[in-house]
Amino acid sequence: MDIDKLKFDGGPGGLIPAIVQDNGTGRVLTLAYMNRESLEITEREGRTCFYSRSRRELWRKGETSGNVQRVVSIDADCDGDALLIKVERDGPACHTGADSCFDAAGGQEFSFGALYRLIEGRKNAPKEGSYTSYLFGKGIDKILKKVGEESAEVIIAAKNKDANELTCELADLCYHALTLMVSEGLTIGQIKEELARRHKKDE
Repeated sequence: MDIDKLKFDGGPGGLIPAIVQDNGTGRVLTLAYMNRESLEITEREGRTCFYSRSRRELWRKGETSGNVQRVVSIDADCDGDALLIKVERDGPACHTGADSCFDAAGGQEFSFGALYRLIEGRKNAPKEGSYTSYLFGKGIDKILKKVGEESAEVIIAAKNKDANELTCELADLCYHALTLMVSEGLTIGQIKEELARRHKKDE
């Protein structure tokens, strides 16, 4: 992307809107603004830096909250007057603590990305009574055993032609697969990229 070809508006410092999207789930997280300096910092540091229109200053996402957004890609739209930034993140995107700035009031919509981060949190900060923390405490062999058990139960449910049972067992398998991913340091974005690569080969 050529910064010189972008169309910054005539506001303070010349601004361009930036849509921030979760790279793993595709969910829109927030709409923020950048000037040339904040965009250059974002590219250089590999984490989002924006321009606050109200405070008229630069701000790095997660600088105080720890909810850092690591940049995967930055693309401009066809007119060069808006940006799409895909990120991997360490926590909520919204200052309210919500997963996304577009969450409906009163609750957050389920997403695999949110579940992944919850599991990751239980690994990094174990919680007493948490089954997830228990799995991490037992180690990789226990996690692999559960993945194997849930896989077998999925097969049995499918053979029994029981849709409700199959739904529950697939949910269990997805949860334990995500736990395995967190244990081994794999992200949802990596799995998504691999599936996309295979999809292109199959077209």
